[in-house]
Amino acid sequence: MNLQLLQPQEQAADLPSETCAPAAEGAQTAKSPPSASAPGPADGEAVSHHGEIMQGVFPARDGTAQHALVTLPCRLFRTCARFRPAPSGPITVEPSGRFRALNAARLTLGAISRTGWGGKLYLSSDVPLCWGCGSSTADVVATIRAVTTSFAVVLEPDRIARLSVAAELASDPLMYEPTRALLFAQRQGYVLLDLGGALPPLSVLGVNTGEHLRVETLALPLISYSSWELGAFQTMLGLLRRAVEQQDAFLLGRVATASTVINQRHRPKQFMSQILHLAHRSGALGVQVAHSGTVAGLLFERGNATCLEYARAQLKRLGLRHWEFTTEPPTEVGM
Repeated sequence: MNLQLLQPQEQAADLPSETCAPAAEGAQTAKSPPSASAPGPADGEAVSHHGEIMQGVFPARDGTAQHALVTLPCRLFRTCARFRPAPSGPITVEPSGRFRALNAARLTLGAISRTGWGGKLYLSSDVPLCWGCGSSTADVVATIRAVTTSFAVVLEPDRIARLSVAAELASDPLMYEPTRALLFAQRQGYVLLDLGGALPPLSVLGVNTGEHLRVETLALPLISYSSWELGAFQTMLGLLRRAVEQQDAFLLGRVATASTVINQRHRPKQFMSQILHLAHRSGALGVQVAHSGTVAGLLFERGNATCLEYARAQLKRLGLRHWEFTTEPPTEVGM
């Protein structure tokens, strides 16, 4: 395939007493677990993502075809959970309405042989809701980490992935370290392929293509791709593996743009033609999107200040609020 041709968050509950302090990237909890003999309050954390570099249908180990994705890590947003266990009684959650997190707490207690225990779950999050940044999965993963830590139990990421899918039916791979790019089957809860390392370093200008839209991923039907698109995904996967292995940001940008263009045929986003045109004019590596959300990102090589400045000005002319982050330290520029 010639890829060259493919052109407000709800208010979260305040955590009781001490708040969950920011943790280092990839940290599973914000404080040491209590002793196994004395379960006590514990924290868990999960960072968000910024949509996907690629999403489609790919062959699984058992020979079946699975919907899968490769997410773009984004440390701008996170969810922090605190769980206060109780030997009996119900499990409650604040803010109310976070039913997937509540379900995750119940499932996790069962998985670690603490059925019958209850407790209070508190969530604090700045992950935007319904943008396609993984707000639900961040709640779920942070909850699982808080519950297990309160009993001094450590679960491997693969086990957390299965619990997450059980809790919310489809999950993002936020339970894995962002130092590995993974092709993840979001409705099955397992890794189809480890791409061999982290994504190449990038600077990203993020925008919301639908400020007033709220996208519920599970309400969307699975896309039925054409035979041409299914073939294209295999080519794109091969190119993405090469981009990761060789740390080739230019090649990664081509793959991301190809996936964006395919997705636009099925789930069109506002301003996408302007954003793709801007990517070409500004010297961006490409465009990525939340395939089941409203965010999009212009991808740039790290340190490309001139191109970034031009793109910022053009986004402002389009009336699109933007934010910036990088996929590696130093700390991102805030919104």
